[in-house]
Amino acid sequence: MNGKTDILRQTKLLKENMDYPLLWVMLILLSFGLIMVYSATIAGHEAARVNNPQYYLIRQGVFISAIGIMCYGLFRIPMSFWKKATPYLIALSIGLLVLTLMIGTSVKGAKRWINLGFFSLQSSELFKIAVILYLSSFITRHYESINDIKKVWWIAIVPVLGMSLIYLTKDLGSVVVIMCIIIALILMAGMKMKWFITVILISLPLLLAAILTQSYRIKRMVSFIDPLQDALGKGYQLSHALAAAGRGGLFGKGLGNSLERFYLPESHTDFISAIIAEELGLLTVIGVAMVFIWLVWRAITIGKRAQSLNSFYSSYIAYGVGVWLGVQSFFHIAVNLGMLPTKGLTLPFISYGGSSMLATMVAMTLLLRVDYENRRQLRGYKV
Repeated sequence: MNGKTDILRQTKLLKENMDYPLLWVMLILLSFGLIMVYSATIAGHEAARVNNPQYYLIRQGVFISAIGIMCYGLFRIPMSFWKKATPYLIALSIGLLVLTLMIGTSVKGAKRWINLGFFSLQSSELFKIAVILYLSSFITRHYESINDIKKVWWIAIVPVLGMSLIYLTKDLGSVVVIMCIIIALILMAGMKMKWFITVILISLPLLLAAILTQSYRIKRMVSFIDPLQDALGKGYQLSHALAAAGRGGLFGKGLGNSLERFYLPESHTDFISAIIAEELGLLTVIGVAMVFIWLVWRAITIGKRAQSLNSFYSSYIAYGVGVWLGVQSFFHIAVNLGMLPTKGLTLPFISYGGSSMLATMVAMTLLLRVDYENRRQLRGYKV
C-alpha cells in the first residue's frame, strides 16, 4: 500500500511544475490576514491613530502586492545563485543591523526600525533569512566535520554577532526565534547529542541573563505569572489579550465585533491572534495553528526530498524556513493565549507589517523554488 502511495505521489510530482497546495495555502493566509487586519483597525485603538478607516488595509494590500511582484522575479533565480550570494547577503544584513543601531527609529524604547519614508524596515526580519542561508551554506561545506568543534566552532561567529546586534535593539523575541533556528539546523545536520546539549546549556543561561539584567523584562515575567497584578502597566496587553480570548469562547463574537480592539495596543500586529480568538473563536485559532503545522510538515518534506537528490544546501534552507515559520507562529499564538510572556512577534502572513511580510514571503518563495528544482531534477534536468 505504501509503495503504491509513493508511486502516486511521484507521478503527481512529475506532472506539476510547483507545489500549488503550498502556494494556495500562503495566498489563503495572506487573504485571511487582510480581513483580520481590516477588522482589527477599522475602529478602536489603532484606528484612532489615523483618519482613514482603510489605512492599514490599503497599506497591507500594497505591501503584499509589491512583495508578490518581487517574489515572482525571485522565484526564477536558481538556488545556486543564492548559495554564491550568501556571503554578500549576510554582510548586508549585518550592515543593516548596525545601521539600525546608528540611525534607527525608536518606538517605545526599542530601536528596531530604519525609516525609509514609505515604510519602516525592521532589519532583524531580514537577518532571519540571512542566517538560514548562512547556516545552510556552512553545513553543506563542512558536513563531514560538523562534530569536530575545532574545525567548525567559528560557525557561531556570524549568528552570535547578529543576535547580539538584535539584542541591542531590544528585540529579544527575534533573538529567541533565531536561536531556535540555529539549534534545530545543527541538530538536523547530525551534530552529536553531547554537543547539542552543550549548545543548549550555553544558550539558556545567556537567555536568563538577558531577562534578569533588564528590569522591564523582569516586570514582564511577573505580569505573565499574574497579569492582573499590573493590569495597567506591564500586564496591560496580556490581560486584554486574555479578555479577548475569554470573550470569544469557542466560536467567537462574529467578524468585526471585537471589543478589545478599542483597548489592546498592537492588535493588528503582535496581538492579531487575540482579535481572531475574540471575533472568530478559539476553534479558528486552533485551525490557524494547524495550518502552520501543515506548512512546517510540507517544508520538512521538501527538505528531505532535496536531501535525497543531493541538493543539501536547498534541503537545509527548506528545513530552516519550516522551523522559522513553526517557531514564530507558535510563540505568537502562545503569547496571545497567555501561555508565554509577551515577546513582540508577528504572526507570519497574517499580522500587519511590511518587514515581516517581506521576510516571510521571500522565505516562502525560496521554499517554492527548492520544491521546483526538486521536480526538475526528478524529470532529469540539471538545476
